[in-house]
Amino acid sequence: MLLHLSILALLLLCPAAWAENFYQDATVTFGDQRAQIQDGGRVFALSLDKISGSGFQSKNEYLFGRFDMQLKLVPGNSAGTVTTFYLSSQGAGHDEIDFEFLGNSSGQPYTVHTNVYSQGKGNKEQQFRLWFDPTSSFHTYSIVWNSQRIIFLVDNIPIRVYNNDEAIGVPFPKNQAMRVYASLWNADDWATQGGRVKTDWSMAPFTASYRNFNTNACVWSAASSTSSCGGSKTDSVNNAQTWQTQELNANERNRLRWVQQKYMIYNYCADAKRFSQGFSPECKRSRF
Repeated sequence: MLLHLSILALLLLCPAAWAENFYQDATVTFGDQRAQIQDGGRVFALSLDKISGSGFQSKNEYLFGRFDMQLKLVPGNSAGTVTTFYLSSQGAGHDEIDFEFLGNSSGQPYTVHTNVYSQGKGNKEQQFRLWFDPTSSFHTYSIVWNSQRIIFLVDNIPIRVYNNDEAIGVPFPKNQAMRVYASLWNADDWATQGGRVKTDWSMAPFTASYRNFNTNACVWSAASSTSSCGGSKTDSVNNAQTWQTQELNANERNRLRWVQQKYMIYNYCADAKRFSQGFSPECKRSRF
């Protein structure tokens, strides 16, 4: 009995690990009935047909945080489709942090496309295969974004670190608040084998599912230009969180090397043909 009471007290003191209601946390951005909240708000299903894709966004804006989403991707022949989970600000000089999942013909692995934009400029792509079938069950994809670095994780395994290299002239996204976005759309002009494999519309509608959207982050108020992590609206719950200074320990660096050595299929820092005028300055530094 005492043990049960102790556990209950701990649960009451700690914030919920996962958001449980998309009705409260998100809103449809496009696609009308193709974007559906299901299971009492626990699941957001996005569909794509020949007329339109669909998407949603977080109701809050954030300036730094950890963002987790569980996804189950389009099964079978998903060639030409792109499923996304990303952060973005608005405007021509926008910032953006991307997870994009590029569809495939049956039996071929998904491509996980990552990118970082700062002040409207991207060209920081790294691509990976996955070491599991992302269509058979839900897996967790996470973005840690603080003032020092951005960490991309899959099931809590780091696959990429993008460091703040402003000291050597590389812009870093740190001044613009961003919302969380998710979408499913047709990109058969480039998504699968460079556009050589087109979407098979006889397989439509294509559906991807999202659940367990969690943000441990600084909520930004545009009206007052303040953050819940500081300023006049300091939220003590969000102060001194691990993500605010998160970096990789030795074990995580080993796991990152394992992913990048075995599953990375594209790195902008190694594409001499594309960047014939020279690589971006951060490419000369350690990836870790």
